[in-house]
Amino acid sequence: MHAHCSNDPTSQTASLARAAYPTRGRRSFRRAVASDPAGRLASWREEDHDCCCWRGVRCSNVTGHVLELRLRALPGVVPPQLSNLSNLEYLDISKIGFDGVLPPQLGNLSKLQYLDISGNDRMNSSDMSWVEQLQWLGYLDLGKVDLSKASNWAHAVNMVPSLRVLVLSDCKLACANQSLPYVNVTKLESLDLSANIFNHTAASCWVWNLTSLEYLNLRFSTLLGQVPDALAGMSSLQILDFSVRNSVMMLPCLLRSLCDLEILNLEGSLSSGNMTELIESLQMNCSYQKIQELNLAGNFINGTIPTGIGRFVSLVTLELHDNKLTGLVPLEISMLTKLTVMNLGSNNLHGVITEEHFAGLRNLRMIGLSYNQLEIAVGPEWLPPFIRLEDAYFASCHMGPLFPFWLKHLLDIDRINISSAGIATLLDMSNNSIHGGLPKNMEIMSLKGLFSASNQLTGPINLLPKNLTRLDLSNNSFSGPLPSNFGTPNLRWVHLPSNSFSSHIPDFICELQELRILDLASNLLEGEFPQCSGTMSQRSALILSKNNLSGMFPSFLQDCTQLGLLDLSGNKFTGRLPIWIGDLMELQYLSLSNNLFYGNIPFTITNLGKLHDLNLAGNSLSGAIPCRLSNLTAMAGYGKHDGGEQDWYFDTSPSMLSVLTKGQELHYGGFALPSMVSIDLSSNHLIGGIPEGLSSLELLKNLNLSRNYLNGKIPDKIGSMRSLESLDLSSNKFSGEIPQSLSNLSYLSYLNLSYNNLSGRIPSGSQLDTL
Repeated sequence: MHAHCSNDPTSQTASLARAAYPTRGRRSFRRAVASDPAGRLASWREEDHDCCCWRGVRCSNVTGHVLELRLRALPGVVPPQLSNLSNLEYLDISKIGFDGVLPPQLGNLSKLQYLDISGNDRMNSSDMSWVEQLQWLGYLDLGKVDLSKASNWAHAVNMVPSLRVLVLSDCKLACANQSLPYVNVTKLESLDLSANIFNHTAASCWVWNLTSLEYLNLRFSTLLGQVPDALAGMSSLQILDFSVRNSVMMLPCLLRSLCDLEILNLEGSLSSGNMTELIESLQMNCSYQKIQELNLAGNFINGTIPTGIGRFVSLVTLELHDNKLTGLVPLEISMLTKLTVMNLGSNNLHGVITEEHFAGLRNLRMIGLSYNQLEIAVGPEWLPPFIRLEDAYFASCHMGPLFPFWLKHLLDIDRINISSAGIATLLDMSNNSIHGGLPKNMEIMSLKGLFSASNQLTGPINLLPKNLTRLDLSNNSFSGPLPSNFGTPNLRWVHLPSNSFSSHIPDFICELQELRILDLASNLLEGEFPQCSGTMSQRSALILSKNNLSGMFPSFLQDCTQLGLLDLSGNKFTGRLPIWIGDLMELQYLSLSNNLFYGNIPFTITNLGKLHDLNLAGNSLSGAIPCRLSNLTAMAGYGKHDGGEQDWYFDTSPSMLSVLTKGQELHYGGFALPSMVSIDLSSNHLIGGIPEGLSSLELLKNLNLSRNYLNGKIPDKIGSMRSLESLDLSSNKFSGEIPQSLSNLSYLSYLNLSYNNLSGRIPSGSQLDTL
């Protein structure tokens, strides 16, 4: 029979329709609801009398009675009409911000099996006797409801024999030492009394008589003294959480009979203990091979880690940090092949950790060995088995003097601490989530390389290690002016892009005689570049893109005959391009786009035989395109390439070069950089035709001459540019027919000839037909 809200006064649905929600009742409930941002009451339409179709309502298909109400996280107050739903079996009104006293009329819902009122921290109750009426109740969650004045809570819940799950977490309960004449909740499987402040002895709690419990949570419950022997009788326990803000003593032998134990958390609660006794007692436990989580951290446990730890083969989490453990880390730790978390930090352990210790730990996600007296000794070619490691803590472990390069193979690493690890040559902390500023007193360190790119570092840069030659702090959140001095006269490579450095570039940059690579891209720098005449002849890469720099084309660059990459794009540089730019014979990448340069393109630019990428787009350049483009031999495919040191930069550069290709701006860097062969002269004031020599550049992949004033015919030989993938000649004054040779360009995937004066038929061909 279909359930509906009829006008029959005897039907349960009518009770909901008239007394509870529809018409006046429904309007009163809507008024009680503070807000409904998700529109969960949208289906509660007044003209719809079938309440069983409303969202969050479930009715019996036989009787039409309302059986379930799911109103979780719907802000408002508890409507008294709820007590009219006498057949209700399931009620969830958690996290709805109810104020005031918990209605005792809830006790009228005598058929209730599931009741969740948790997360309403502004609700309170001083009398829990209404719970005794709910004899069918199996699940009760009152977490965060204020029960500080409900002294009868234990007696009330004890009168509900069907109860299986009881959650009274953070309820401000005053005690758990009530005297119960007998235990009536013999089916109770899960009990959560965490985050209450009992402040009395553990032995006086009545919970130890609940032998049916499988889950017991007493975390943050401030219990004191000896755990009673009755714990040994709770043989059904699978999870025991006695952690944090307790101060108890527990005889290890009490754990031996807990044959189903899977999780044991005693963090920060034991006032004393011996690790060997605890592990041996658990080892004698009939369930030691079932234990998945063992947390004994933050206690006063002494002794050594016994070799028997290797028998706990089901362990996923092992937390032994912040104790008083001594001795060696046993090799048997490698037998715990399911471990994802292993933290032994902040003890007095000593000795050498070798590859054998790590051999079986292939599932590790977190490892903590910090603040012991340990040495990590693995081979230079060793690769860790835990390739999915996310958190690594090795502070004060001896790992140096060389940087442990096996860390670079951990692609999922998120947090790492290798401070005070004796690393003296190179420190690489890149691609983590490190925040805050750089350590103070770094000038006393002996590092030669500091890599901390792609973190969340902030603040200014102070003095750095004197012997530093390589610095990469790219992609962080550093701000303010660059320092007037790094204190590093031997710097060769400086990478500081993608930060928020502001103000001017300091003059001390000119004093770095060994500097080869300077990357300051994507900052907030302004003003002119310092005049470094005669001091920068060894520079191989200068990247200043995406700043607010101004002034003329830097004249000191005339002396930089080793320059392989020059990127001044995205600034406010102005003036004419110098004739001597053609003397920079090592240039492979030249990007001057989106500046204020004007005048002709120097004809000497065709002397740059090693050039792979020429980007002069977005300026006010005029005149004709230089005619001897065939001299760009690297683009023609018969030039000799010998990048030398520049190749190191192209393979590891944190910055990217922008190329407008295939109708969109793409970014190339790292190993992909040499693969882009491009000429972009778009968005200027160029006139004349396309030089014939351009068609000889057979390796050219991208040609963009759009948005100029070019005219004449498109050269017939353009089809000889066999590598061309993107051709944009739009918004010019080209005329004549489209060359049939375009059909020879088998790699062409983007062609834009729009807004010209072209005529005739569009050529056909295998590749052109796909465009």
